[in-house]
Amino acid sequence: MLISKLDSSAADFSERLDRLLAFDSDDDAAVQQRVAQIIAKVREGGDQALLELTQQFDAWAPSGVGELCLPAEQLHAAKQSISHEQLRSLEQAAERVRNYHEHQKQASWRIEEADGTVLGQQVTALDRIGVYVPGGKASYPSSVLMNVIPARVAGVQQVCMVVPAPAGEISPLVLAAAAIAGVDEAWKIGGAQAVAALAYGTDSIARVDKIVGPGNVYVAEAKRQVFGRVGLDMVAGPSEILIIADDSANPEWLALDMFAQAEHDEMAQSILLSPSEALLTEVHACIERLLPTMTRESIVRRSLQDRGGLISVSNLSEAVQLANRIAPEHLELAVQDPESLLPAIRHAGAIFMGVHSPEAFGDYCAGPNHVLPTSGTARFASPLGVYDFQKRSSLINCSPAGADKLAVIAGELAYGEGLQAHALSALARRPKP
Repeated sequence: MLISKLDSSAADFSERLDRLLAFDSDDDAAVQQRVAQIIAKVREGGDQALLELTQQFDAWAPSGVGELCLPAEQLHAAKQSISHEQLRSLEQAAERVRNYHEHQKQASWRIEEADGTVLGQQVTALDRIGVYVPGGKASYPSSVLMNVIPARVAGVQQVCMVVPAPAGEISPLVLAAAAIAGVDEAWKIGGAQAVAALAYGTDSIARVDKIVGPGNVYVAEAKRQVFGRVGLDMVAGPSEILIIADDSANPEWLALDMFAQAEHDEMAQSILLSPSEALLTEVHACIERLLPTMTRESIVRRSLQDRGGLISVSNLSEAVQLANRIAPEHLELAVQDPESLLPAIRHAGAIFMGVHSPEAFGDYCAGPNHVLPTSGTARFASPLGVYDFQKRSSLINCSPAGADKLAVIAGELAYGEGLQAHALSALARRPKP
């Protein structure tokens, strides 16, 4: 079967949907053990371990750690090696992403109470972050823009990029994007070893405060294992799209939208919900007709066979209920009146409104970030943004009168908890009788 077909009215629908959504490769014990070994090797061997692991996994042998470094001159030179149209598109996409994220800036604030006590919040940027850019099955200059630009808008002082270089080669588009976005240093390393180097540092690579950016299952597991040593954006699973469509949607467009997600990798997921049986039938026919024309046909086919779905629902209201249950990374509302559905949608990483807003625009140039929560984590997580590169410090500046008032409250609660020193510390601030 090219793609699974489900009916929400079937007795076994809930069970079949759970099976379709299931993804547990991140729990593979062999992956966990292998990643732990790689991390330990980098922590112990530093630069030398990176050289050995690069030769082992990326099929090239750097002569020294200096060959792993991508100098700024090489990044800027890449802008001259790509076509004028590619450079213009990268610059335009970068500008749109930057403009959108400017609106996410958080400001420090203070409030003054009647007795003169001042409370507030001070917002500061992280000092140094690491950006992982995938480079295995495809190159992702868009990922460079989406991860680096919000950090720059936030005011991060240093941005370090790592990107795998199979056979020692890296797409000039990725390098040009790094120059446009404002990467400070870049390294030709990938996989769990790159995550370990960012988290713990080596003689040549200073450790970072936070690691962002998607990667394969080894990168995801490495991020999970170093969490606590560094901050993370999220531990991302395979990319996914959920489309809700009515009769107003173009079936060929919907098929292409599903392909666009499926071509990421075999574990990517594309699901279409519709109350229109006729539309689902037409989309299936388009999938069969167009699939042989895809340059990544084998990947798309495997993705649709293993994790794709065409789901018949009773109405759009039920489709929204299922969308909230699935909590997709990308949600397309390919319906005549998308605004009418929006208030009921609670869980989605990014919502694409109407038939003229394909998810592909979000991947590249719409402006909002394409680093999004996957595998149902949109129930509690949000897209990457400026706020991920800033932290907040609470401010407490008590006036004498304020201290007198708070001492009574704190003292009472501290004694109630059996913490005498807390109580005495608070009460010491009261004026002497």
